[in-house]
Amino acid sequence: MRRVSELQDILGQYFDWHKSRLDCFTQILLSLFMVCTVNLRSIALAMTDDSKIDSRYRRVKSFFTQFKMNRNQIARWLFSLYADPNKKIYLTMDRTNWYFGKKKINAFVLAIAHEGVAIPIHWMMLNKAGNSTAEEQIKLVRHFVQLFGVDAIAGLLADREFANHTFFKWLMKNKIPFFVRAKENSLVRLFKKSKPSNLKRLFNTVNNKTQNYYPYSIFIFDLRLNVAAGRSETGELLIVVTNSDCKNAVPIYLRRWEIECLFQCLKGRGFNFEDTHLTNLEKIEKLIAVLAVGTAWAIKVGEWRAEHTPIRFNKHRGHYRPQYSYFRYGLEFIRDALLAETGKIKQFKLCIQQIINPPILC
Repeated sequence: MRRVSELQDILGQYFDWHKSRLDCFTQILLSLFMVCTVNLRSIALAMTDDSKIDSRYRRVKSFFTQFKMNRNQIARWLFSLYADPNKKIYLTMDRTNWYFGKKKINAFVLAIAHEGVAIPIHWMMLNKAGNSTAEEQIKLVRHFVQLFGVDAIAGLLADREFANHTFFKWLMKNKIPFFVRAKENSLVRLFKKSKPSNLKRLFNTVNNKTQNYYPYSIFIFDLRLNVAAGRSETGELLIVVTNSDCKNAVPIYLRRWEIECLFQCLKGRGFNFEDTHLTNLEKIEKLIAVLAVGTAWAIKVGEWRAEHTPIRFNKHRGHYRPQYSYFRYGLEFIRDALLAETGKIKQFKLCIQQIINPPILC
């Protein structure tokens, strides 16, 4: 209970929720770290409450059913932890989806690109299978702009699903830079009324492990944009369209992979998001809020821990790779503090100090 109250005191500085709701949120969060699964029954089993298991389980279910969560407060807290007020940030967006029985779970996430893994800042559940629409894409980004403004954005990074006229036009109208991958067979015109050509043909001469950019803006998706391309070691061509300078468009776009790393943290390499039996979209959005706070906390602790005990690098196929991600490094440290039989109070205090803004690096 002492750990619950200490973490609750810190979160209470940022979330003005009713005490009982904040207490339940805190217990769910700590239980999530202990069991590493979003299964609500497992979370209830790990709670330190003295009540019966069924009572705890009903309390957890009630939290996701009845609590009207202010997600803007969570977004502002996450932004304050990871956004440098003196620097603009890159945003990345993508979907993660799976089936529970016949029900399609389709989560659409906007995240801050950060040190190899993205931090979820806003999300929405799509009540359908398949891709998002331009209207849904605009809605997700607009919510961020309303909270933090356009000037906070260095660029928006997204995969081929998000390359469309309506979305690009809205981004350009609102002066939001973007770096989005386009399909190789997208039609382009060098001039407004010239004959359309295949986008891939502009970069036929790009060799493996090299990059290039077209020196002039061209018409693609009926908009004047810049284009760059690179080719991987396997020969795959990656074409990026942007409304900004395209000289570094490919390396900037490659940071989009950080949202894939985020999804790995939420799923099999972390909290096993796919274990959820929830199918109600509003409840799943609340569950993602718990996961977002947990992910942000683990990464902060991992970064702090790496400053004191650097992460080792292992050689793999001629390349040196870190033994742990910041997320994994922090996740294990927090779990160790929570699961130790004797209770590592000092270690746990160091963990919760990392989510104070500004963090305490002692």
